[in-house]
Amino acid sequence: MRLSGGDGRKLLNIFELVVNASNESEILITNERVLQIVQQNTVLYDKTGEQHYDIVSAFIKSIRGSDPNAAVYWLARMIEGGEDVKFIARRMLILSSEDIGNANPTAFIMANNTFQAVSTIGYPESRIILSQCAIYLATSPKSNASYMAIGNAQQVVKETGDLPVPIPLRNAPTKLMKELGYGDEYKYAHDFANNFADQEFLPEAISKTTFYEPGNNSRENGTREFLKNRWKDKYGY
Repeated sequence: MRLSGGDGRKLLNIFELVVNASNESEILITNERVLQIVQQNTVLYDKTGEQHYDIVSAFIKSIRGSDPNAAVYWLARMIEGGEDVKFIARRMLILSSEDIGNANPTAFIMANNTFQAVSTIGYPESRIILSQCAIYLATSPKSNASYMAIGNAQQVVKETGDLPVPIPLRNAPTKLMKELGYGDEYKYAHDFANNFADQEFLPEAISKTTFYEPGNNSRENGTREFLKNRWKDKYGY
């Protein structure tokens, strides 16, 4: 009952293990016997059932919550259960962008390299790489600003539809397009001081709409100042 953690499926798996491990017609179940058998088997981690998703959820939320101790515990649970190394690394790769993002861009590089490494190495050595990455991500500053930005932009696209591209930003591969003025008023940023030219890049209908709101961390606070310096009050930075 204790090992099942309240999961009926897991309880049945344990019971089946104990029964199958005995060659006697009468089976005596004791705490000692159960522990002995369970410690020799990893099939209790149901990689397709509810517990599978509960544990990976706890793992991700521990990293997001900046708790490296909880993160490596849930990581160990998955490793001991024989979880696919690629599955674990893939979830950390997603998290590195969704929950850390530009608060620490190196986190994405770290997670991507981890995915590539464990895909080549496999167990048992991959456990060390997975642990290093999980701890790095857990102790990294957090920001979901990029995740929120694309969500905000997609919502506006759904609401406003196919808005026209501003004339200065359009491509002009044909003579007719050039005659129509496509790209005429485009300001090439590198021709201006600080590689910046004040111009409109959004469709007129949604001009001044802010999608990206920098997170409150040292790196993105610097980004906020950069944007405020460039765009003044346009986007409210």
